[in-house]
Amino acid sequence: MTQLSAWLARLPGNADITQPLIAVGIALLLHAMAYGLARLLAPRIRERLPALSELASTHVRPMLRHAISAPLFATALALWPADSIAHLILGAALAFAVALFALHLLQALSFPRWAITPLALLLFVMVISGSSGGIAPVGSMLDDVALTLGKRRISLLDLLSVAATLVALLAGIRLANRLIRRSIQKAPDLDPTQKLLGQKLAGIAVIIAAFFIGIDILGIDLTAFTVFSGALGLAVGFGLQKTVGNLIAGIILLMDRSIKPGDVIAVGDSFGWVSKIGVRAVSIITRDGKKHLIPNENLMTQEVENWSYSDRNIRVRIPVGISNDSDIALAQQLMLEAAEESPRALKHPEPKVWLTALGQYRLEHEIRVWINDPENGVGGVTSDVLMRVLDKFKAQGIIVPYPRQIIELRQPQDRHDPAMNEPDISDHSPS
Repeated sequence: MTQLSAWLARLPGNADITQPLIAVGIALLLHAMAYGLARLLAPRIRERLPALSELASTHVRPMLRHAISAPLFATALALWPADSIAHLILGAALAFAVALFALHLLQALSFPRWAITPLALLLFVMVISGSSGGIAPVGSMLDDVALTLGKRRISLLDLLSVAATLVALLAGIRLANRLIRRSIQKAPDLDPTQKLLGQKLAGIAVIIAAFFIGIDILGIDLTAFTVFSGALGLAVGFGLQKTVGNLIAGIILLMDRSIKPGDVIAVGDSFGWVSKIGVRAVSIITRDGKKHLIPNENLMTQEVENWSYSDRNIRVRIPVGISNDSDIALAQQLMLEAAEESPRALKHPEPKVWLTALGQYRLEHEIRVWINDPENGVGGVTSDVLMRVLDKFKAQGIIVPYPRQIIELRQPQDRHDPAMNEPDISDHSPS
């Protein structure tokens, strides 16, 4: 550094102008080098690390560019003599690179911009202050702005430290959850239910680990949580009982695999396809496109009809009636053909037609077809089969009867008719 200082002192012209220009040129050169390396390495990183590419597809190159430029700026800053405008320019370049790297990383983790921008500005100020040797005065100034609550003194520096720690922990939690989720999804030996259970348990473990890491970083005494833990226990016992119950019920549902994502279930008046098993509720998408959220506890305590628990094939029963004087064999053959021609009806198991009852005015039949897409409902296949049956019946002259009632009208006898009360003379005539 002494040789660099001597070389800078021998430069012609005004040093107050020459050195800042050289620093700006060095900063631009290092930025161009980082840009070229990022452009060269980004495709290879996407190939070698698909998890990172999936996590931040549009942010890989800028994150790589700033991650390369930051150590280059730090090296130039360490070699440049301190207490000069040129040193401040290189420090600003380093702070700019660090702040932009944090900005792109948090954007990739889906943090809102209103929370990212103040953090990036704070990081910029801290890095540029530290590079110029002025972070201690800044820290002292922030620590002087304080508020005393009882025996506790809370300064602005403490609040900023807590906020920065929380943001860093949240970013770590989201990054870890996404990487773990992708790793579990790629596991070939796990079924969808086991994958979902692994993701939920891993997410809970990551949150617990982040909590204790944050406690250690902030230097909070765990004994201070004794009162808080008691209050939390009371809150769970009274106000959060349902929430904790739903959480445990969701874990049990995933462990016993009675309900899995993709199953078609019916709970009360709700019928649909299970799209997600969450911490609090199960999300069901109905045939109307509506999403019903059913608490996990309800699925543990109420009767649930799972149409695809062990097999996705379900049988649909379609009642059909024909008149008593119809050709039964022909009608059954036409009904069987209509079921076989329906596109959603399976060939194996094959459709069946059964005579189920001898009604008052018609012969009751039942067409039984199998389908393997219960999430699409049963109304469509029922309507399709019945339309085909009607067309075939009309072509062959088979009648679908309608209810009939025979009403017999009788003339009542008049009890006050004189003819009815007239005596029979033939029976009582004298001999």
